[in-house]
Amino acid sequence: MAHRAGFVAIVGRPNVGKSTLLNALIGARVAAVSPKPQTTRNRIVGIRTLPAAQVVFLDTPGIHAARSALNRRLVATAEHALGEADVVVLVVDAAAGLRPADRDLAATLAATGRPVVVALNKRDRVRPSRLLPLMGALGAVLPGCDLVPVSARTGEGVEGLLALVATALPEGPRLHPEDEFTTESERFIAQEMIREQLFRQTEEEVPYGTAVEIEEFRDDREKGVVFIRAVVVVARESHKGIVIGARGMRLKEVGRQARLALESLLGTKVFLELFVRVEPGWTADPRRLKELGL
Repeated sequence: MAHRAGFVAIVGRPNVGKSTLLNALIGARVAAVSPKPQTTRNRIVGIRTLPAAQVVFLDTPGIHAARSALNRRLVATAEHALGEADVVVLVVDAAAGLRPADRDLAATLAATGRPVVVALNKRDRVRPSRLLPLMGALGAVLPGCDLVPVSARTGEGVEGLLALVATALPEGPRLHPEDEFTTESERFIAQEMIREQLFRQTEEEVPYGTAVEIEEFRDDREKGVVFIRAVVVVARESHKGIVIGARGMRLKEVGRQARLALESLLGTKVFLELFVRVEPGWTADPRRLKELGL
């Protein structure tokens, strides 16, 4: 059997579970996950190596009508990943049904000629009888494509989806060492884990006006510890108080949860320092967006 390898873009509108699916597909937590839309801001690479294939997944920000400079950059990141992909996984929220934005994206993908596999996510929240009409509607827009009901949260159907994607890849050798599960740095993953907690623990518009900048990442694993100093950048003075919380308790909890996640991933003790800095207008400043990796 010939070995297969290539790039797979995971795309969809915001809040359909793309990052949760990426983490489930590679068996590791590299992308920030929260119930809020637009948690993902970068193209994140996850790698799954199988006996006969290596699948390099590209998680992307949700594709949506972008108005701000930040959101336009997010959509451009997703569209660029599509251009790199050998195969596309279109993620649709089965619980929400087929929205006009899903139809538009499916039609766009159909026109590219690339192989497309549709992942009907959150199937654990949907009765089987409701899946059939949804599958029929998607089949009409993407005739001949594979449709796979999955639950990224529980893992149901994920291995079946992985197998389908792998068979659609072109023949070729591995692109990365077999023990790698991401090309992202530990510094970047630390940023993602902190940002995940900011999204989870702050409400309304606050998460979208925040970014995380790692100022120091010192690996001292010979002594059993990694030191991380990070700054939470906020767009408004009022947001600083919300992120810090009463008597600093919210920021402390953000740090605690991020530290626990990082210790599990890195396999060592983590010392994490968090600070908050106000930078009005950072979301509209191209230079600052670039500095923050956006």
